[in-house]
Amino acid sequence: MGKYMIRVVTGDSLLAGSSNLVQLWLVGEHGEADLGKQFRPLRRGTTELEIDVPVHLGRLLLVKMHKHRGLLDSDWFCKWVTVQGPGTQGEAFFPCYSWVQNNETICLSEGTALKVNDDTQSLFKKYREQEMEDRRKVYRWGSWKEGLILPVAGSTQWDLPRNQRFMEDKDLDFSLSLAKVLKEFAIKGTLDFISCVQKLEDYQKIFPHGATALAGRVRDSWKDDALFGYQFLNGANPMLLRRSKSLPARLVLPPEMQDLQTQLEKELQAGSLFEADFSLLDGVKPNIIIFKQQYVTAPLVMLKMEPDGRLLPMLIQLQPPRHGCSPPLLFLPSDPPMAWLLAKIWVRSSDFQLHQLQSHLLRGHLMAEVISVATMRSLPSLHPVYKLLIPHFRYTMEINILARNNLVSEWGIFDLVVSTGSGGHVDILQRATACLTYRSFCPPDDLADRGLLDVKSSLYAQDALRLWEIIHRYVERMLEIFYKSDSDVKDDPELQVWCREITEIGLLGGQDRGFPLSLETRAQLCRFVAMCVFTCTGQHASTHLGQLDWYAWIPNGPCTMRKPPPTSKDVTEKDILDAMPTLQQARMQMTFTKFLGRRQPAMVALGQHNEEYFSGPEPRAVLKQFQEELAIMDKEIEVRNASLDLPYEYLRPSVVENSVTI
Repeated sequence: MGKYMIRVVTGDSLLAGSSNLVQLWLVGEHGEADLGKQFRPLRRGTTELEIDVPVHLGRLLLVKMHKHRGLLDSDWFCKWVTVQGPGTQGEAFFPCYSWVQNNETICLSEGTALKVNDDTQSLFKKYREQEMEDRRKVYRWGSWKEGLILPVAGSTQWDLPRNQRFMEDKDLDFSLSLAKVLKEFAIKGTLDFISCVQKLEDYQKIFPHGATALAGRVRDSWKDDALFGYQFLNGANPMLLRRSKSLPARLVLPPEMQDLQTQLEKELQAGSLFEADFSLLDGVKPNIIIFKQQYVTAPLVMLKMEPDGRLLPMLIQLQPPRHGCSPPLLFLPSDPPMAWLLAKIWVRSSDFQLHQLQSHLLRGHLMAEVISVATMRSLPSLHPVYKLLIPHFRYTMEINILARNNLVSEWGIFDLVVSTGSGGHVDILQRATACLTYRSFCPPDDLADRGLLDVKSSLYAQDALRLWEIIHRYVERMLEIFYKSDSDVKDDPELQVWCREITEIGLLGGQDRGFPLSLETRAQLCRFVAMCVFTCTGQHASTHLGQLDWYAWIPNGPCTMRKPPPTSKDVTEKDILDAMPTLQQARMQMTFTKFLGRRQPAMVALGQHNEEYFSGPEPRAVLKQFQEELAIMDKEIEVRNASLDLPYEYLRPSVVENSVTI
């Protein structure tokens, strides 16, 4: 019994409010009270209610709300509810951050996270179970292509739960920006059909105005061996390079190259020999674009690390050896300039394929989707891991559906202009799925396995390791509040279901590739959750943010090759131009690189989300410390970059997005 002060806060967006009536209940440990009050949640408004409740509720557990359907029905976005009165210590905070639709009833629990075993009186048991039953009905696993990790069910963004769709600011920006680039392509692209590339400089016609300084540098220096090697360390796709432990079995050196063999072995012994092997592309069926055959190959690049940190190519083998055929041609820096340049262009085109499909789409987008769907299906909103992870899922499901429907779909961008379109891209994704190991998603393990931990010129490696450590400390501090011992982890049934849902179901038996089926210790839990956060943030950022810098100049990352790889070193500039994309293909590549690679206006930086899912001073202090450590790293990268010839920005916390949204 007593007086309660209640505040209901509606979202800030234009469409967040609703003219429908909303009814309130308070649920305490001794019962619940229908407040008999109905209100209309207006846009960007706070509804304040002062109500006398005639029954003794005891400790306040939940706020229950029901939105009544009206003649003009409109959804309502509720940010949070606060309650002050008997049964609350001060003002109790009930986070929501959800759309309420139709005749929906929602139950909001107070922001203090609670594991199922902490609920010793089972006060929340039926609400947790009901919430998960409801969630599993709307968050279902789908399937896209056989052999690929699972997506959310739904063929269009309208099939998604409303909470997973773009808010109007993101939706408006996405739609208007897409319309703008398509209009520009329609106008300028028409002329490209009658224009031919006469010289390499003709690609300047589609080089974007206002391109980044780094994109300009790439355009001016793309032929340099040093820039070619640098990209494996710090470019758009830093995930392929590894230090050689032995000479690759596929490398066949003819007898007359004994000096090269000696040099390779010398670099190998010194620990300065590196390789980039594109064998994943071997045998992929190439696309046919407008009745013309395109070409794909699987290069091997051997590189040496100079004492000054430059990574320089030593040789390029464009094709693996074939049984019964003469050894494949090896291209060397000492070859005629046009032959060596064409070999490097083939490598750059191959890197474009693996970057976009393996490193960016699969390891960034699709992996983040598995984590988000599994979390929505397995962890109730009261769970500490749910509260920690939920800000990192914003917009991921919708952007992935849009990608599947427009980029890698039938008649999508890949089919229209990319050499691995029309089925080859799916083949690559299936092959790459078999290579998804748990260690490769944890930078300390991945960098150790690839021999990059001590490579000072790998700015990606330095920043990835630093960011991982900050994220891991954040996760560790947050989870220490709720898990006091290893047994707390082992005995959390919801946590075990979540882990299994990711590994066994979403990742199609990922335990065969090292992903855990269960979590037994706090250390295991912290590593797994840190992997989830890093995947949705730094992992994606490192392969997304460099697209416009490195692909604005088309010869540095051609989307397709129109002639087979050279079989001799008698190469002219015309041979290179005949192999490169047409101006119309290049224009389409540039159009979508520009659209997808631009900075996002509605971007939320890592750790800077406004939604507050935890209540209480301890979690807030942990988040604040996380933000402070990110700010220090950001400033230190800014200072470091000021003295670098080529700044590395892609893992700078202020530009790393808090979730996969584009």
